[in-house]
Amino acid sequence: MGNCCSLQIGLENFIIRGLDSIAGHANYVCKLQQTLPTLSAALQELRAQRNDLQSQVDLAEQRLLRPFEQVQLWLSKAETMITEAEKLIADGPQQMNNLCLGGCGSKNYLSSYKFGKKVAEMLQEIRDHKRDGAFEKVAENQPAASVVVRPEERPIALESTIQKAWSCIVDKDVGIIGLYGLGGVGKTTLLTKLNNKFSTTPNDFEVVIWALVSKDSDVGKIQDRIGENIGFSDGSWKNKRVDQKAVDIYRILSNKRFVVLLDDLWKRVDLNQVGMPKPSQENGSKLIFTTRSLEVCGEMEAQKKIKVECLVTEKAWELFRDKVGDETLNSHPNILNLAKQVAERCGGLPLALITIGRAMACKRTLGEWKYAIEMLKQCALPKLENEVFPLLKFSYDNLPNVTMKYCLLYCCMYPEDYCIPRRRLVEYWFCEGLLNEFDSISEAQMQGDEIMSSLLNACLLEHSGERRGEDYVKMHDVIRDMAFWITREFEAIENNFFVKVGAQLFEEPDVKAWESVKRMSVMKNKIEVIKETPKCPNLRTMFLSQNKLKVISNGFFQFIPHLTVLDLSRNPELRALPEGISQLASLECLDLSETGISELPIELKSLTKLKMLDLSYMFNLRKIPQHLISSFSKLQIFRMWLRYHIDYPEDNVLNGGHEKLIEELKGLQRLNILWVQIKSLLCLENFLSFNLFRCSTQALLLTGFRELKVFNVLCLENLESLQTLHFISWGNMEEMKMEKLHTWVSSSTNYTSRFHTLSEVKIYYCNELRDVSWLILAPNLRTLSIIVCAKMEEILSERKLGEVTGLIGISYPKPFLKLETLDLGDLPKLKSIYWDALPFPCLKHIFINDCQKLKKLPLNLDSAKGNLITIKGRKDWWARVEWENAATGDAFLPSFKPFAE
Repeated sequence: MGNCCSLQIGLENFIIRGLDSIAGHANYVCKLQQTLPTLSAALQELRAQRNDLQSQVDLAEQRLLRPFEQVQLWLSKAETMITEAEKLIADGPQQMNNLCLGGCGSKNYLSSYKFGKKVAEMLQEIRDHKRDGAFEKVAENQPAASVVVRPEERPIALESTIQKAWSCIVDKDVGIIGLYGLGGVGKTTLLTKLNNKFSTTPNDFEVVIWALVSKDSDVGKIQDRIGENIGFSDGSWKNKRVDQKAVDIYRILSNKRFVVLLDDLWKRVDLNQVGMPKPSQENGSKLIFTTRSLEVCGEMEAQKKIKVECLVTEKAWELFRDKVGDETLNSHPNILNLAKQVAERCGGLPLALITIGRAMACKRTLGEWKYAIEMLKQCALPKLENEVFPLLKFSYDNLPNVTMKYCLLYCCMYPEDYCIPRRRLVEYWFCEGLLNEFDSISEAQMQGDEIMSSLLNACLLEHSGERRGEDYVKMHDVIRDMAFWITREFEAIENNFFVKVGAQLFEEPDVKAWESVKRMSVMKNKIEVIKETPKCPNLRTMFLSQNKLKVISNGFFQFIPHLTVLDLSRNPELRALPEGISQLASLECLDLSETGISELPIELKSLTKLKMLDLSYMFNLRKIPQHLISSFSKLQIFRMWLRYHIDYPEDNVLNGGHEKLIEELKGLQRLNILWVQIKSLLCLENFLSFNLFRCSTQALLLTGFRELKVFNVLCLENLESLQTLHFISWGNMEEMKMEKLHTWVSSSTNYTSRFHTLSEVKIYYCNELRDVSWLILAPNLRTLSIIVCAKMEEILSERKLGEVTGLIGISYPKPFLKLETLDLGDLPKLKSIYWDALPFPCLKHIFINDCQKLKKLPLNLDSAKGNLITIKGRKDWWARVEWENAATGDAFLPSFKPFAE
């Protein structure tokens, strides 16, 4: 047998040696004792290299970076090699036992040969793979998600909470995150910070959606806010049923990695009803919401619940000290210690610290600070509303007079998170008799602005931005709740309120519930018919705006003798007023704007105390009875804006112009604020000849002057209160000239213009007009819109501005220094806005549409330093824009936002 074995081994050696010789390979059997330990060492090095590289990739992914594909491929191959090498090493002892003849022979030579060859090849592959794994970088930045950056306040000691929330966002196992805490603690600030962080921190989300929910929001409203972010914003979509919207939203979001941020949840939101796919590890999406309730976090199935805590003592004092100011704190040696006691009583709630801090900013006596401490002690109650509202009521109590307090409480009649037009609010205050220092609205406006500024500075109201040249304010939801608490607990007799706004009402509330109230608001409901006959002897204010009113019964106003303010605005289906409106003998303010009324009833004549009448945007209004407007002898505010077809009886001489209306307005000697449109040159000349209109006109719409080719814009320069000026459908006007600058007062360094109050100019459908150089005379212009002017070649003409210099004897200043919005559309011949670059310190938005010959913008690197500009236009137009250098083009590239094609 031994001879047979030796013979077999010898035969296999002969065959394999022949194969080796033919292949030119080394003797794998003889070297096996060397290569196997070398493979084991190489495997250990490969594992270490794999682990180090994987750690770098994991760290990059935590930072939301995207690993390179070649790195991922290397790691995948390394895993395969490690598995194969481990198997070879595990089989090694058995193969080593087969060796004989000093390691160059084997009891199973063919098996040893194959094994040795595999070991040698694997060793070489590992060496090659280790060499290929030397990467300088393992990952790259991911593109930022599509997110709308929101205005944000400086977060107060929220850095650690922001980091905690962001780590949850990075965590793949966390899909739903709840941020909860007291009202006013900074939840919205935190959510805003997170929203904006998505725009600056690399991530792989495709869309970030912000939706304000609020207490009265329903599923449909949430769907509308989500829909606006994903392309469903047209009216037809908003009119769909909730279930149809849900299908549309789900179809879009199920194919995207999304982040939805819901602010101010008061109850569970059914994600299935909304159409939002539930965030999970599989889809990689996130839902982040804020709420005052930990229970809501549980009902929303949040995997992470993060409490937004009040400030610790040190941070609270830092915030309070900042709001009070060192000047006050250092005004007496003992005030500092008293101030620390006041700050401590605020319990670390940022809203209370800011509110009371500002209220104390002018208190510089020990008595005032000691009194503040005593007041805060008396209001120290245990739980949410009882802890927060008394603190906030201290700010209310600290308002300097009863008038300011009533003005604040008045704001709680508007819906939660509602943007209140600042100008309209002051006018309502005036008509209510709250601004009793002055008899005229123009003077009372100053008092109203002072009150508004005080409420804003005390954080009892907040700025809410500017739209269409109008400033808005809003009431923080906690402050609004506090205001209701005050009216219920402390002002129930003087200010009895009934407020059911956004409550999904389909009919007016039971009259028994509001017959004794003083102020009533049922805004933003779905009431179609008002049929009751309430007896409300004390009611002074009624807000019925934004319902679906169709009919108001004749008897509805019969027993409301002291009603002073009636707001019926934004009810487009309301076609007629009831005859019973004549019973409102005390009415001072009537707002009919955006209603569908076609004819004003003659019964309005009985409203002899009327101070304000708004007929703006009443597109169906066709008839105003003759002598009706002139009967309002106490009228101070009259708006009739964007009306084109008002017919007066027997007024056909001037093709249905507004001549009769202008004549009637002349009789209103108390008129202070006038918004009006004029349709003929003769009517305009008559209008401008009357001194009352020179002082009162704030907005003027000139439309249909088809007979004029040249218009001397300086005929309007005496309108000293003019803020808004529109030119619409001047079919033949070729030029707006500037003659007789006799009203200018010039010197070597400055000039004044009668157009210094003008803030908004719109020019539509003036197809023969070639430039609007006269705008140089409006130094405070904020909004300029020029649309559908077929022959407009330049906005400001260098030649014409040279003529202005010659007329006034000095160089004109740089134009558009206050401009915020520039909107140019359908101007096929426009080549120039201005021939040189301009400073635009206030510019926010530029809209350019169908201005194919406009290849240069008056912008350079110095045009908007420190100011973020958004430029919207078509991609093909943007590609043709010429810049003075490449650096300027690069600087404004992030500003461009293409129109949806």
